[in-house]
Amino acid sequence: MPGALRSRGFTLVEILVVVVIMAIVVSLAILSIGVTGRDPQLDEETRRIEGLVDILHERALLEGRDFGLRIEPAAYEFAVYDTNRDRWLAMNDEGEFRRRALPKGVTFQLELDSVVVVLKPLDRNLSDGPPPAPQIAIAASGEGTPFRLTLLRAATRARASVAGDAFGKTSHESSDHPQEKRS
Repeated sequence: MPGALRSRGFTLVEILVVVVIMAIVVSLAILSIGVTGRDPQLDEETRRIEGLVDILHERALLEGRDFGLRIEPAAYEFAVYDTNRDRWLAMNDEGEFRRRALPKGVTFQLELDSVVVVLKPLDRNLSDGPPPAPQIAIAASGEGTPFRLTLLRAATRARASVAGDAFGKTSHESSDHPQEKRS
């Protein structure tokens, strides 16, 4: 009966294995929840919009043409002004400037001169005239409409934004930096 007196505790190896497994599970949970508050989808989309607007500023100067950005609640598209037809035309033929829909659950908020603009979806089935002019214009001189375009995810309240000034300088604010409250 010498085995019957043996203590019924855990060995050090068993305890270490459990601790390692718990550490792995906790780290996976932290990565999936996003404790840092970052929303990579919003950050990627703001960088994309900022880059495309910067490219259009360069093209406007080089080509001497006016460009624009038309914003809908959950989509955006770029437009070019056709002087022959005297109207704005969507740039859907160019892959990088095609119409893009935001991911599900993400919407836009547009501010022009610190005033929030009501965004309405375009009804593409209506053919009674040209689509409306873009809210953000980029002139052939390189000047543009000052704006702040914020991407909002309702479920997590995450937000990221792109801003542009009248001289064509753009910047973005990522989702891990809380936006300053305005009074």
